[in-house]
Amino acid sequence: MEIEKKDIRSLSKEQIRDFFVANNDKAFRGNQVYEWLWSKGAHSFEDMTNVSKGTRSMLETHFVINHIKVDTMQRSEDGTVKNAVRLHDGLVVESVLIPTNTRTTACVSSQVGCSLDCNFCATAQLKRMRNLDPAEIYDQVIAIDKESRLYYNHPLSNIVFMGMGEPLMNYNNVLKAIEMITSLEGLGMSPKRIMLSTSGVPKMIKKLADDDVKFKLAVSLHSAIDEIRSRIMPFSANFPLADLRESLEYWYRKTKSKISYEYVVWKDINDNKASIDALVKFCKYVPCKVNLIEYNPIDDGEFQQASEESINAYIKALEASGIVVKVRRSRGKDIDAACGQLANKEA
Repeated sequence: MEIEKKDIRSLSKEQIRDFFVANNDKAFRGNQVYEWLWSKGAHSFEDMTNVSKGTRSMLETHFVINHIKVDTMQRSEDGTVKNAVRLHDGLVVESVLIPTNTRTTACVSSQVGCSLDCNFCATAQLKRMRNLDPAEIYDQVIAIDKESRLYYNHPLSNIVFMGMGEPLMNYNNVLKAIEMITSLEGLGMSPKRIMLSTSGVPKMIKKLADDDVKFKLAVSLHSAIDEIRSRIMPFSANFPLADLRESLEYWYRKTKSKISYEYVVWKDINDNKASIDALVKFCKYVPCKVNLIEYNPIDDGEFQQASEESINAYIKALEASGIVVKVRRSRGKDIDAACGQLANKEA
């Protein structure tokens, strides 16, 4: 029976160097291969043109590179690009390139499906099939960077973890991917240009703070009233707003980094004065800004877009309390480019 080969990108640089030494070769070969794998984004060992054919053959015998493949790519009239990304085992996730006049943002996925059960989200209906490996997350960014250069003549400027999946439920792999994205041996991107969006897992938010991460944090809040929030996001019944608040206060004490709240206003759900007042109160606990998001309905069911009057009522109340608020309009409507449901925005 054929033994399944390990993806070489699961090895550290030191482990690759050790592999060469163990096979009677020079350790520096490991440096060359590592550079090809990460900063040069090699899809196969044959791409490694400054490595001898014999060495490439040896690598082929022992390892694979489980590179993603962009199965289909759609371009919206507004310039948004949606990728259906096929993984080595045939499963598919989505990533999105969101352009503005000044920058391009990659929205990437962290899981196939999702561990959580947000009722408004298309991805939640898929359920979680598996976590993405660090390299699979990294590959999405590489693919979008190439598209940014091709279509907009400049490199990718920002990354948001707002695609399929809950990033904090794939904690180690997401942080390893970000480590490579920000490493000079990878893409060398500033962590300040990366935003991780979570549905709100207090224990893991505290862990982020303890791990002294340098990227930004966004929380999909959608209601500052427990009863309404647990109706929208049933899993949050296990993580009441008091616990979420405490974890965000801890985050800010440790990092001094503002929180972004992602907040969809829905008709007859949270488009009322009590919900507005509750959000204003919640925003005063930790320095923050609020992104009010235009909703993309996924059917004719319970969740429908709120009126402009409701959105304006939120804006007026937040601004009156000195809270920064922006409205994020839906992008890529003609191609249904909702990566998760909350990907239609910038970092």
